[in-house]
Amino acid sequence: MIYLTRVENFNAAHKLSNPAWSKEKNQEVFGKCANDNWHGHNYELHVTIKGTPDPETGFVFNAKTLGDVIKDVIVEKVDHRNLNMDVDFMAGKFTSAENLAIAIWDELAKNLPPAAQLHCIKLYETPRIYVEYYGGQ
Repeated sequence: MIYLTRVENFNAAHKLSNPAWSKEKNQEVFGKCANDNWHGHNYELHVTIKGTPDPETGFVFNAKTLGDVIKDVIVEKVDHRNLNMDVDFMAGKFTSAENLAIAIWDELAKNLPPAAQLHCIKLYETPRIYVEYYGGQ
């Protein structure tokens, strides 16, 4: 089994806030991330697929094609957007890095051909904070 990872970047704003809680409780739990005026991140997205290399190309999947799909399906929808308000696949979801990674997986899974079997989504929110998602395994 060979694993191929494509890395893309995007910038997005969001706010972490539970509408069932008071402003004080949100501040206590989420701190600066509950700022009424939002806050942003320079995200780094790692999309890893797996498979067996094709004997004719040597590729598990064409890395440029993978990048094009990620850009079309994810980056174009989230880059310089507000995750809480502007991103269709995040509508009604809490915009934590964890939920964003799951939503990215779901969107890519619907838009990648069978040859590009998703293995992992790794999403860096900051250089020191990232999440990994393996599709509910």
